[in-house]
Amino acid sequence: MLGLICIDVDGTLVGSGGVIPEVVWRAAEDARERGVHLALCSGRPALAKARAYAQRLDPHGWHVFQNGASIVHVGTGESLSAAFPEDALHRQIQQARATGRLLEVYSDTDMAVEQDVPRARAHADLLGLPFQLRPLDSLPGTVVRTQWVIPIEETDALLAEPHEGLTLHPAGSPVMPDTMFVSVTRAGVDKGSAVRRVAEKLGVAMERVMMVGDGHNDVLAMQVVGHPVAMGNADAEARAAARYTVGHVDDGGLAEAIELAFTL
Repeated sequence: MLGLICIDVDGTLVGSGGVIPEVVWRAAEDARERGVHLALCSGRPALAKARAYAQRLDPHGWHVFQNGASIVHVGTGESLSAAFPEDALHRQIQQARATGRLLEVYSDTDMAVEQDVPRARAHADLLGLPFQLRPLDSLPGTVVRTQWVIPIEETDALLAEPHEGLTLHPAGSPVMPDTMFVSVTRAGVDKGSAVRRVAEKLGVAMERVMMVGDGHNDVLAMQVVGHPVAMGNADAEARAAARYTVGHVDDGGLAEAIELAFTL
């Protein structure tokens, strides 16, 4: 049996209706009772809905947020997070203000957005946060990540722009199918590096770790674990990185992945 299961949120834990099937929560509880560690491994921040998901998966464990930029113990609040480069943050804020492109700035526990547009409000609702305007350069604490929230057809143009010293993690959500979330972290910080840190903290060898995901930003984590699993709704890149494929998120495919872990 495996020692750690890492679980993406959008398209893996949460389906197109924003709902998590009860069969998934039952499988997660069964895994905990058998001594398997469960860690959220999401692009979302450690706030609101995502934090609640992590606490329900394992209230006394380490979880990965913000595509690896935030590694947080939800029981103690301890953080292993990586700071975002200050010069890159300044450049991105200037770019957002010059182009009108929607940018969000995050710390471990807070966020800033300064555009009151429908896409920003829809994302706040997806995260489970009240919509609040705040200047991008006024966020207290250590900034760990930025995120472009753009129409999906603008993705290729954004990815083609120079981002020296940074890593980009494009990901979608079935709840906002017309939107691409391009998360930006310090170079070398990603879900893969974060999963390694969590496994090390727990004393679990990477060969005994499973990563379940559905998108591009899950691939680096899938590549470093012993047991990569793609959801039935996964994109081609995630499917290619997987050793196993389970059912669609809306059919409780994650429960199937957790049950698979008991046999490995």
